[in-house]
Amino acid sequence: MKLSGRDSAAYLRKPDPARAGLLISGEDPMRVAAGRQEALAALVGPAAEAEMRLNRLSGAALRADPAALLDGVKAIGFFPGPRAVFVEEATDGLAEVFGAALEAWRPGDAAIVVTAGALGAKSALRKLFEASPVAASVVLYDDPPSAEEIGARLAVAGLVRIAGEARAAIGELGRTLDPGDFRQMVEKLGLYKIGDGGEVTLADVEACAPLSNEAETDDLIRVLAEGRADEIAGVLRRLYAQGVGPVAVCIGALRHFRVLHQIASTQGGPAEGLGRLRPPVFGPRRDALLRQAQVWGVDALEKAIMQLVETDLKLRSASLAPGQAIVERTLLRVAMNLRR
Repeated sequence: MKLSGRDSAAYLRKPDPARAGLLISGEDPMRVAAGRQEALAALVGPAAEAEMRLNRLSGAALRADPAALLDGVKAIGFFPGPRAVFVEEATDGLAEVFGAALEAWRPGDAAIVVTAGALGAKSALRKLFEASPVAASVVLYDDPPSAEEIGARLAVAGLVRIAGEARAAIGELGRTLDPGDFRQMVEKLGLYKIGDGGEVTLADVEACAPLSNEAETDDLIRVLAEGRADEIAGVLRRLYAQGVGPVAVCIGALRHFRVLHQIASTQGGPAEGLGRLRPPVFGPRRDALLRQAQVWGVDALEKAIMQLVETDLKLRSASLAPGQAIVERTLLRVAMNLRR
């Protein structure tokens, strides 16, 4: 059976336990791994590996010992419950081995779950699973998830009541984040809202969305970007006391000012540049980035970036100058750029 698009996503969430095998292929290893994880969890449950109901084989190991697949399929588990044999990195050279296992499979045997890279339409392995009456083939493309797929994932996480702007933000994250990162974000959001009877808001999404800059330096970057030079020394002391080093401080500041420069230098204006950021930003942080990019302007941002790059190179050189003092002096100079 051949599945694609919406049907493949639905099948991975709820595979048919009466089928002997499932082939998951695609160019993106992250998407394939996420699909395999979802399918195995539905077929055998999260405790399958601990209860020895899941047998893992690599394609290389199966080439060395082709009988291992049928042995795993026919083995009788010590613990009750459904079983599966998972084979990763399979190739067309193993088509005959899988064909024999599918032919010998009987109800009650372990399910065969196989992952592979990109397989063409003429692939022997793909043809085998597509033509078999007891197997299914899912091809995962690099297309962003549809609104239905995102809605289904939200429902699994227990997120039903969602504000309009929050739903739009989640949709944007689904289109820009890697599948694994997006799945983790939705799961985190579901845990975040446990015991909360209210609907999911934009602030909730922002709290759970991946950050593009280091959280430890957020306070410092905010002070620096707003030109509050008199507060820099105190914030730096707190960061150093927490174990954050001068190089990390410089890298965090440089990353932030490069983002601001990207926003400010967009031909359509800072608002358009902000909309092009990946991953996207929302809520108060979005407003702060837009305001900072507008206040600084391209010329001042380029000067700040040059100062930070010079300091970063100096910190990584063989210079014996104290790193904390170098960074503090540079940050003061950067903040003063806003006053000129």
